[in-house]
Order: sequence, then structure tokens, then C-alpha cells
Amino acid sequence: MSQTTDAPSWDRFCRWYTEFPEIGLAMDLSRMNFCDDFVGQFEPRLAKAFTAMEALEAGAISNPDENRMVGHYWLRNSSTAPSEEIRTAIDQTVASIKTFAAKVHAGEIRGSGGLFEHFLIIGIGGSALGPQFVSHALTQVGNDKMTPWFIDNTDPDGIDQIKAKLAGLLNKTLVIVISKSGGTKETRNGMLEMQSAYKEANLVFADHAVAVTGEGSGLDKVAETEGWIQRFPMWDWVGGRTSETSAVGLLPAALQGFDIDQLLAGAAACDTVTRTGTFVGNPAAQLAAAWFHAVDGRGAKDMVILPYKDRLAFFPKYLQQLIMESLGKEHDLDGQVVNQGITVYGNKGSTDQHAYIQQLRDGVHNFFATFIRVLKDRSGTSIEVEKGITTGDYLDGFNLGTRDALYQKNRQSITVTVNEVSAFSVGVLVALYERAVGYYSTFININSYHQPGVEAGKKAAGVILDLESKIVVFLNENSELAHSVEAIAKGINAVGEKEKVFLICQHLSAQAERRIRKTASSSLDSVSFQAV
Repeated sequence: MSQTTDAPSWDRFCRWYTEFPEIGLAMDLSRMNFCDDFVGQFEPRLAKAFTAMEALEAGAISNPDENRMVGHYWLRNSSTAPSEEIRTAIDQTVASIKTFAAKVHAGEIRGSGGLFEHFLIIGIGGSALGPQFVSHALTQVGNDKMTPWFIDNTDPDGIDQIKAKLAGLLNKTLVIVISKSGGTKETRNGMLEMQSAYKEANLVFADHAVAVTGEGSGLDKVAETEGWIQRFPMWDWVGGRTSETSAVGLLPAALQGFDIDQLLAGAAACDTVTRTGTFVGNPAAQLAAAWFHAVDGRGAKDMVILPYKDRLAFFPKYLQQLIMESLGKEHDLDGQVVNQGITVYGNKGSTDQHAYIQQLRDGVHNFFATFIRVLKDRSGTSIEVEKGITTGDYLDGFNLGTRDALYQKNRQSITVTVNEVSAFSVGVLVALYERAVGYYSTFININSYHQPGVEAGKKAAGVILDLESKIVVFLNENSELAHSVEAIAKGINAVGEKEKVFLICQHLSAQAERRIRKTASSSLDSVSFQAV
């Protein structure tokens, strides 16, 4: 029989609830099962994290695997950057983004069909998730200056859906291609697909395109050679998942009509608060310490993000990359195998009342929850749906009620409260979680600023595509017969890769234009493929 728990006492709530009025934020840890002397026990780890963060912001090599500084905090307050060159680059980029957006909105920079009314971001990972989160959070439907669209994958069907939605509008669409290295295949593929679409529409792609990329990258060279409208910089000291306050996030936000000064101000104000060298005065330190407690410092439980606001629906997805790509590491900084990380998933409330809250409360106990609570319901006045009750009252009631229902079953939770969803508060949330990830990485002694697993996946995909090329050549050169998987594998000297050979041929045979026919068979050993 499951055990239930009474709600925490008022004294406990007062002890573990902290407001940070200068950034419109509150942190409630009262429903984490800390012992009374938790902070005292955790003090050595906190001290180490504060020292490491101070060194990072001063320009230390904090990404040793790539021998790089880590500078996303400088982006919202360039005066903290370690050199005049970096300070100037940051300030000039922000100024150029504002100037560019103003010229686009005024029609001084326009497409072949006149005023740019839409923009299309082609990017993946941090080059898309941050802009998507901010776009959805801050949109004012009917009042946005431009309509955003995204290609964030190399899925042909997904790309076709975007092409269909922009049919007849390409001459009024600004395309923003985002890739720091310029070598990201998914982004390159999306760019090539849209270049083809513009060509089919008898439009010059370069007259409708800008690049956000590293200086001298492949993309930078293409944009320069082809005469794209403009290029904006990305720097090697800013990772994709922490790039929302760089040109990656600021350019689309400015084009959509958001106040990027307020976004930067929120992030900068949160940075100031989260530099505080005490547990009680630092919400990011509180958050990171609560994570460590919840997962036993080794990812023992999942993190479920539950924002009770439709505008924050993309926040769990954004945090999933920020946290999992940063913390999911095989080795620590001493080279020891640690297999660290925290699994993150989530969806908006109160949608979850009708989805996985049932399991969270009554099923396997393998998680802790984070509720994101927004105090302001809407910009206008609410009607009453019942006597004295509004839809916003119901939303907050479901939030607080679900929090109680979980705690009654010993499910721990954190509640992060913001006053409203605004450019300032979104900047606060971005900076809060960036800093919490940085602190937590020091707690567990890992490099949170590289991503070797992502690179391994890209290399493995390259091996598959090389194998596919050999298969196509073999089948076309021996098209008079159908060939078994074993025969194909032998023919391309890949006898140990028969599973991959089958799967590649299976995919090729599903594309009519590839002209590879598969013979039906109840046994994989007798399946054959033939070029026709």
C-alpha cells in the first residue's frame, strides 16, 4: 500500500521559498525532501562551483576538450568580457541586428516581391530550439512584424510542408541559415532544398538570404561568394545550446518585433543575481543543488518540466537539449568513466492532467518535477466561468493541486515562479537555467560545454551514407540480376555489415526515384534487391 505525505508546514515553506524581486522570480524548494542541514553539507560543492564560474566568466579555458573559453554570459553584458576585441564584437553585432531589423521592417531591405513579411530559420538543435521557444513565448498574433517559420530537420516531408505553406510567398520571405561551423548536414540540406525551391520559382535565393555563422566557415564563404544580403557572426566561445542571446536568437526575435533589449536585460539581471556567492541569494545555485539532491548526483531520476502556460510549451524541449547535451557525458574531467546526465522531458499544464500525470502520481517513482508557474493570466480582463472563478484561476488551481497530489505520494518537486511571460522574464529563464547547468556540471566534475556524443552520431551517419553510395554503385553496375543481402555485402566488401546493407536497401527501395526494387519474401535470407 502506497504511503501518503501531508503538505509541508508553513515554517518549512518559509524556509525554502525565496523571492528575487529584482528579476520577478521566486524559487520554491519546500517540496524537496532536504534534511535540515542540507545547505551546510553542500557548502563545499557550492564554493567550488562559485569559484569555477568566476574563472569561466573571467575568460578561463572552461571547455578543455576543445581548448575554448565559454562566453555566453558576456553576450548580455559585454563589459564583463575579458578583452576589448570581444566587447566590441558583441556590441557591434547587437547594433547591426537592430539596424538590419529596422531596415527590413521599413522596407529598405526587401525581397523581390516587396516588403519581407515572413522569415524562415534553417537550423537544428540550439540554432532552432532557442528561437522557437522565444518565438512561441512572445508572439502577439496579428501584431508580429514578421511571421516565423522553421526547418529544423532533414526530413523531406517536413521540408515539403514548409515549402507548401510558403508557396507564392517566397519572394516575401527572408531565409536565415544558421550554422556555426557551416558543416552541419541537416542545415546544409535544408538550405539546398530551399535554394532549389527559389530556383523553381524563378527567384534568386541570395537576394532573400542571410547567414549566421562562424567567420571563414563554409557557410560564410558561400554567403560571401553568392552575395547574400548579410552575414552575422557566431563565435567559438558560444555553444549552440547557449546561443539564444547571440545573433542566433536575437536576429529572429528582432525581426518578429520583440524587444531584444529587454530580453538581454532580463538575462543580464539574472546573471547578476546568480553570481551571488550564497545559497539563499542565488536561484541558479538553489536549482542546481536541488537537482543534485533529487538525482543523487548521478542522474538516478528524471527531470519532468511542467510549465503552466501555453506560451512556455516549447520550454521543456529547449531545456531538454540544454540540460541533456550539457550534462550527458561518459567521462568526467579526470578521465574517469561516470556516464553522467539527467533525463529531461515535459509538456505544458494543465494538458498533463490528461496525459502522464497519472503515472507520475501512481506509477513508477523515477522522477522529480519542476513546475513553472506564471502569475499574470493575460493582458486583458478575464470573464468568470463560474461565480468568482476565471479560466486563469482554474489553470493555477490545477498547478497547485497537481503539486499537492504529487507530494502526497512522496513525489518531490521544485516550483519556479515568474510574474509574467515577457521579453525580460524569458531572458531571466534562459539565464537561470544556463547558470544552473554550469553549477551542476562543477558539482559532478564534467565538461558541460562540449558534445562528443553528437559528433559520434554524425560520424556514424557518414559511415552509413558511404555504405549507401557503394550499394547504389554495385546495384547499378550489376542491374541484370536481383541480389541477396549477402551478395550485395560481399560485392562491396562489407560482409560484416549485412544488417546495415538490408536497412539501407530497404530505404532506397521505398523511394521511387532511386529505382531500386525489393522482392517480397518471408525470409530475410531470400530477400533481394535490383536496380531497374
